Amino acid sequence: MLTYKAMYKYLNEGVHAEVLDFPGAITFGADLEEARRALANALVDMAETNLLNGEPLPQPDPSRTDPDADLEEPIHLLLQASSRVAMVPQDAIL
Repeated sequence: MLTYKAMYKYLNEGVHAEVLDFPGAITFGADLEEARRALANALVDMAETNLLNGEPLPQPDPSRTDPDADLEEPIHLLLQASSRVAMVPQDAIL
């Protein structure tokens, strides 16, 4: 598990959400809960894209901050590994 830093900024239209130490993980929600869910999804999508492209994940930087943020909090990234090997039944005809 990696722990990054999320920031939220309240705007008239809703809530801007961004992972400060994971470039590109940015989204928006109508309220804080929607912004949190959208940001969690954006973080997973960005991390999976990096890995599929053979790129490393950014190192979390707990010192990152945004003076314009209304709220900053940790956001956790938990990825599961899987194998691309499929089990084929022995009686299957190939």
